[in-house]
Amino acid sequence: SLFFFVLEQRKCAICFDSMRSGHGQALFTAECSHKFHFHCISSNVKHGNHVCPVCRAKWKEIPLNRSLSSNIPDGRRGINGVQLPQQDAYVALLHQVPNRQRGVRRLHTFEPTDFNDDESLQQTEATDSLNSRSKKTAEISTYPEFSSIPQSSSQDGFSVLIHLKAPSASSDQATGRLVNESSVRSPSGRAPVDLVTVIDISGSMAGTKLALLKRAMGFVIQHLGPSDRLSVIAFSSSARRLFHLQRMSHYGRQQALQAINSLGAGGGTNIAEALKKATKVIEDRSYKNSVCSIILLSDGQDTYNLSSNARGGSKDYSTLVPQSILDDTRRMLPIHAFGFGADHDSDSLHSVAEASGGTFSFIEDEGVMQDAFAQCIGGLLSVVVQEMRLNMECVHPGVQLCSIKSGSYPSMMARDGRSCSVDIGHLYADEERDILLSVNIPQSREQTSLLKVACSYRDLTNETIKLKVDEVKINRPMSAISENVSIEVDRERNRIQAADSIESARAAAERGALAEAVTILEDCRRRLSESFASRSGDRLSLALDAELREMQERMASRQLYEASGRAYMLSGLSSHSWQRATTRGDSTESSTIVHSYQTPSMVQMLQHSQSHIPSPPGQQPQARPPRPSAR
Repeated sequence: SLFFFVLEQRKCAICFDSMRSGHGQALFTAECSHKFHFHCISSNVKHGNHVCPVCRAKWKEIPLNRSLSSNIPDGRRGINGVQLPQQDAYVALLHQVPNRQRGVRRLHTFEPTDFNDDESLQQTEATDSLNSRSKKTAEISTYPEFSSIPQSSSQDGFSVLIHLKAPSASSDQATGRLVNESSVRSPSGRAPVDLVTVIDISGSMAGTKLALLKRAMGFVIQHLGPSDRLSVIAFSSSARRLFHLQRMSHYGRQQALQAINSLGAGGGTNIAEALKKATKVIEDRSYKNSVCSIILLSDGQDTYNLSSNARGGSKDYSTLVPQSILDDTRRMLPIHAFGFGADHDSDSLHSVAEASGGTFSFIEDEGVMQDAFAQCIGGLLSVVVQEMRLNMECVHPGVQLCSIKSGSYPSMMARDGRSCSVDIGHLYADEERDILLSVNIPQSREQTSLLKVACSYRDLTNETIKLKVDEVKINRPMSAISENVSIEVDRERNRIQAADSIESARAAAERGALAEAVTILEDCRRRLSESFASRSGDRLSLALDAELREMQERMASRQLYEASGRAYMLSGLSSHSWQRATTRGDSTESSTIVHSYQTPSMVQMLQHSQSHIPSPPGQQPQARPPRPSAR
């Protein structure tokens, strides 16, 4: 059965068009009080669906349309090139609904050689508004490990934390509101997006999985604005572009919904071909929005392209990623991958995401697929910083850099250890990043200037913004002064330590040493509990402990680790390495780390998703506050 959310009470939950009495439309009101176009629901019932698409109530009385089959041409093929007879009736009916839909362009029945047929960008009339909103700038803060060290002491490995925070979202942007017909200007306070979604329609997606995928895609489509552009690649044994990259105007959304609704499941899983076509959509564009991304969802393993490496060991997942993405050191086209269910290949999806600068999310419970997509687009539709680079330079001639902890963000250090840089890339509104540096400090009788810190990035108007902060300095008293370590520095060390332990535990689990893996995590939990940040009640440090405990529980047996433990750990590593929110299993505990990187825009979009579709019985997923912080 279809589980489409109802956009408005006056709209059909199947075709998303309005339902108005007295306008030549036959309407059906079910015993559960939900209303649909008669031809939409009769087609739904004709294919064996006898429950309400909205509330899933089982109907005792069902609508019938005996003349339906005579209207469907023979030999029609599904949009994805696979013969899908049960879907043909649904596509035909969508072309029959209200007259004002007839202007929607028909989908491509074949693919062009080049994907340079993208729709032109919308001409914006909101430049003044955008300029005024873009005056907000990113923030930089610095935190030395201690405020002072004695004059007679030198210290190696002294920690300095650099904290970045992106500008806030506009009020409209943070509400996760639906786009309506009156939305004709560019999105206020954010960069428009070119998005390609790559969706698995292999045989294993048949039934409820495909229905939930359609519902989730419907949510994405309805929340893209008229300045955003979307293209969809559907894949099974082969991959096919459903429609060109087009603006999500009223007609664009209607066409996209028709394409998604027409899909049926069947065949194998060819992720590499799908990603190749998705990348081609972006690379062949005639016009370019400033932000672009790929969303990939799969519930299985690539059955066409993966092979072991030359030594016969682990699989070579790089074969799934287009070479142009592997060669792009700036990571301008991130792939946000979603693994669905217990049978997906979390290793391959995590590798694809990591290679491209994207995130990997684990959707353990099929009922939260829409929420997972909602959180992701809540971020993608709130980009306010692009191509950010952080630069650090030593000031005192005796100070020297010795290490940079930046996760997956590329960093470079000069050979003499006197300067370094970190490429942060783009940031969502209100996102935060922490970079931990270690420096060697010489003896000195005077206050010591350690570092100069600056950053540059492009804002929403494409203007280059350059920011500097005061030099990082420490005092040099005659003798040692009793003081606590900076809680900001200690918190970040805890986060890095936890991420390193997760990686070590995963490596042990992969070679079959589950007991060793559990011990690694237990040792890390003990060290975290002894830290100053944890003893001070720091929320992030306490959440890290809860995360590690959850991972230990998911390694109780080999079967449990294979079913969910591996994917849960990989989504955690992805989240920590990029300091960005991912979906992790179906945990909703407020104390867990799962929600720690969420931004207000993500939370608002997630809440909007949950308010537009009832949760299955016994399940009430909750959106959580943004990243815990003592700042």
